[in-house]
Amino acid sequence: MAGMKDNLAFLDALQQVAGDKGISVDALLDALANALVAAYKRMPGAAEEAVVTIEPDTGDIRVYAQELDEDGTVIREWDDTPKDFGRIAAQTAKQVIYQRIREAERDQKYEEYAGREGDIVTGIIQQSDNRYTLLDLGKVEALLPQAEQVPFEHYEHGARLKAYIVEVRKTSKGPQIVVSRTHPGLIKRLFELEVPEIANGIVEVKAVAREPGHRTKMAVWSNDPNVDPVGACVGARGARVRMVTTELRGEKIDIVPYSEDPREFVMRALQPAKVKDVQLDEDSGTATVIVNDYQLSLAIGKEGQNARLAARLTGWRIDIKSESQLAEEQAYAGQEWAEGEWVQNEAGEMVWQPAGGGEPMSAQEWEASTGGSAPVAETGSAAPRPDRGGTGDDAGNSGDPTAGASGAVGRAEQASAEGTGVAEGTGVAEGAGVVEGAPGASGTAGQSAGVAASALSMEKGAG
Repeated sequence: MAGMKDNLAFLDALQQVAGDKGISVDALLDALANALVAAYKRMPGAAEEAVVTIEPDTGDIRVYAQELDEDGTVIREWDDTPKDFGRIAAQTAKQVIYQRIREAERDQKYEEYAGREGDIVTGIIQQSDNRYTLLDLGKVEALLPQAEQVPFEHYEHGARLKAYIVEVRKTSKGPQIVVSRTHPGLIKRLFELEVPEIANGIVEVKAVAREPGHRTKMAVWSNDPNVDPVGACVGARGARVRMVTTELRGEKIDIVPYSEDPREFVMRALQPAKVKDVQLDEDSGTATVIVNDYQLSLAIGKEGQNARLAARLTGWRIDIKSESQLAEEQAYAGQEWAEGEWVQNEAGEMVWQPAGGGEPMSAQEWEASTGGSAPVAETGSAAPRPDRGGTGDDAGNSGDPTAGASGAVGRAEQASAEGTGVAEGTGVAEGAGVVEGAPGASGTAGQSAGVAASALSMEKGAG
């Protein structure tokens, strides 16, 4: 009789624990039966195989030993309940039941959040450092990693914060919920809380492009022609969008109407800039946008932000051009431009060097193939002749006035031979100018040599 009262008291306690922890009584009875099997097998003389049954009405506990054949089929079963099994059960099953209760609680918490990826939750900031921030959601804690935090956003301890669930992981210590403040889905969920038309499905959020902490573009569509999607999201005097902006701590939000026409959608996505025309290239996925010259900077935005967000919103690669840029491109569209450059070879001749490499082309070959005029090499740029001595620069570096004079005379003779006359002869006086930089009496000798070279050049020019 006393044993039955003890069993009933045990069942009452078990039901109370199940009610407090939110766990079913059947789950606890199964955990208790498994624990009692393990306790029975540790007793001396116990059978290798056994099962434990617990009567849910009376709490009567019975142990049935089993004999199995080679195939694992039960061939014999008998009652092998020890006389003092109630005391053994109470001592052995205590820790196991506590463990199963904790496991059941963890599973219950995981099931509560397992299918909620993409939902929004509100938590209280518990801990914040450089690696992560912890949010208290009530029964569980959510992890806000640094990669999911908005730059320069400060999280104060004890403040309430809304976040977007991106992942729910099942670990040995319970569910780990990873949330985000940078995900574009956070914008959509916040507007669902503030705009009843979105929650009811009258207004749809078609696309969201976001640069967290700075600016967001959102495209909306109305399934009811009598409902303005942009006006529904903005609210009376901007009340609805202001609530979302406040939650995002001042992040600017542009709401544009969605269009199934790609050209129209690109034009709307670049608001507040006014677009004149959009040219689509479906092969490359590029949308060329034409705007007035004074609208170019507004269409591009600060550091390209407006164009970048519009490209993410529409899925097109956007190339913005002003009217003057387009006219300039069209003016040169019919002209063919050669790829390469004119260079001077070691012999002082101008040759055409293709940009892709290869053999250079002489001026005569280039003129024959293109019909154009090749540039002429500058005389002063040519290398000095070995039989004419050094240049005036050589004299300036060495301090030898004789070398400067020889170079000056050499250039004067060359100029005379080419028929350049007195003008080239005057240029030869450079030799004297360079030599003036030499120290001491060398400057005087250099000047004398320069004068002699100039006189020789004038004489030959006159001849």
